[in-house]
Amino acid sequence: MSLEVFITILILLIIIGLSNIINRFIPFVPVPLIQIALGVIFEFIPIGVHLELNPELFFVLFIAPLLYNDGRKTPRAELWNLRMPILLLALGLVFLTVLVAGHGIHMLIPTIPLPAAFALAAILSPTDAVAVGAMAERVHLPKSILRTLEGEALMNDASGLVAFKFAIAATVTGVFSLTEATISFFIIAIGGLFIGALMSFLFRKLGMLLRRWGMEDVTVHMLIQIITPFIIYLTAEHLGLSGILAVVAGGVIHAIDRDRAETLQPKMQVVSESTWSVIVYILNGLVFVILGLQLPLVISTIWENAAFNHGEVLFYVLIITLLLFVLRFLWVYAFETFAWKKGKDKKPVFRDVILMTISGVRGAVTLAGAFSIPFVLQDGSPFPQRDLIIFLSAGVILLTLIVASVALPLIAKKEEGGGAEAVKVRALAKMFHASIQAVKSEMNEENKAAALSVIAELNNHLTRYKTFDNGKKWKIQKQELDIRIKAIHAERKEIEHLLKTGDVNEELGMFYLKVLDRREIMMSSRIKAQLWSSIRSIGRVLSRFFANQSKDESSPTKDWAESSCNLRTRTCTKAIEAVHSQMNEQNRSASLTVISHYQRLLAMLKRGSLELDDNAFNEKKMELQMKAIQEQRNSIQEMFEAGAISRHIAGILRQYVNQLESQLLREE
Repeated sequence: MSLEVFITILILLIIIGLSNIINRFIPFVPVPLIQIALGVIFEFIPIGVHLELNPELFFVLFIAPLLYNDGRKTPRAELWNLRMPILLLALGLVFLTVLVAGHGIHMLIPTIPLPAAFALAAILSPTDAVAVGAMAERVHLPKSILRTLEGEALMNDASGLVAFKFAIAATVTGVFSLTEATISFFIIAIGGLFIGALMSFLFRKLGMLLRRWGMEDVTVHMLIQIITPFIIYLTAEHLGLSGILAVVAGGVIHAIDRDRAETLQPKMQVVSESTWSVIVYILNGLVFVILGLQLPLVISTIWENAAFNHGEVLFYVLIITLLLFVLRFLWVYAFETFAWKKGKDKKPVFRDVILMTISGVRGAVTLAGAFSIPFVLQDGSPFPQRDLIIFLSAGVILLTLIVASVALPLIAKKEEGGGAEAVKVRALAKMFHASIQAVKSEMNEENKAAALSVIAELNNHLTRYKTFDNGKKWKIQKQELDIRIKAIHAERKEIEHLLKTGDVNEELGMFYLKVLDRREIMMSSRIKAQLWSSIRSIGRVLSRFFANQSKDESSPTKDWAESSCNLRTRTCTKAIEAVHSQMNEQNRSASLTVISHYQRLLAMLKRGSLELDDNAFNEKKMELQMKAIQEQRNSIQEMFEAGAISRHIAGILRQYVNQLESQLLREE
């Protein structure tokens, strides 16, 4: 690998990280659109990256592991219950789109032959699993709709690409047989599912065999898991079968076998989930960044060609996108109505049909397929309107992404309505129940007392937040958080004053300043707090470097414990004064809570009971409390990924968990 390739990869990873930082400041713009925009920008700047899209490499490097992970994570029971709408969307709607949109594109643009128009319609027919997942992260879609979209995206790539393959073959050779195409489709699809399931099963058995031989190295087993989707995809494609369906089936079989075999291997599960989360995060980002990198080339090819009218080609993009949405709306509405009349489902809800329609976004799979169109026909003549087909594909991708980004949050927010507060309460209850179960699973004879203490505290939190008074408690919690941060500022100011006057040992003072910085970061969880913490740390290091070092710091004048007790007494006093000075009728309850905390701490310092605590008990309790905190974070992420809570609610819950963690650090 050359240095240029390494720099290109490094820049791509930087773009992914930068996109998520930008999204923190403009959360209403979805990350995929930010990544596409950054890809376009970095293509133009002098130090940018220039990456040619290789369709075959793209599918094996990105689509294979992402779809394998989706198959591994998607709830199987829910997909099976929704098998009929998923199959109708993944097969019926794809073939309907090919026929109807193909004829429509040919009528709209006569210079595109009918077989080539079918090819364009085929590559535009499948929704993109990565794009669907990215859209679902921002809005709270009903679970049935979310699962249907996930199942459709898992399967319609195969049907769309097979239809695309036959349409391209018909364009290149001028020969097409419907019977042959139908038989080939079933062979390719069923064969892909079979080979994927078989190979995944064999890989799982290989892992079990290695364990029987005593090879319990998690790294080796994780390596096998990572290379599995690539080998499955390449094998299926080499045999002329559907690599996409093969990796989906492989992921499902992996999940089934894992649920049976790995219940006694928590370490492997933790490593597996952590590793896949990083892989999926990077690959998802790279898909959209690469899409952005291709757009300037695609656009310039048409824009700089005098044979094309700019307004005309943009009109084509608009009409084709509208046609795709109309076909999808009619198909979904017809199915929902039919199911309702048969008594199998409820009456179609117009908003649900609109959500299903707009969620049909296209992604990089469509563009990769378009780039795979050959340059010439069998007779050596150029493929008709190849550049225009690629441009139209890119335009439809962008337009569907933009429409979904704007419309979905608006429609979904209306649906969620006044139930947002109830969603928070249910999420809090689930979060605390998960953390209680985690602590119980860690309980043994040695830490039983500490575990019971932690469980009691968690139950207390759970009881406290089960009743929810229209957000009043959340308002008090926010006030209390702001007041605690102001109290920390007062503590920090007092320590800095004592350091300047020399009334406190410098090592002790610097230690507590770092503790205060850590507490503020954990409470606020804001970039601003972390930035100021870093600036303060740098300033302290520089001030110590340039300060007069004539004082003898190696032998402090007082014992460390006594000095620490005196310092904490003074900082607590200053914190109480600061809270008193800003207390008013609106924040009285929150202010008194914070003051009560500092007064209890002062009383403990006065009695000297801080040093009399059972250190072993406290250590075990702290360890279990941190496990509970981590389980709460895991629970929030799981609810967010499952669509049970929105990004906004997830952010509120994470801030609440950060506050709990900062409280533990204060007590420690």
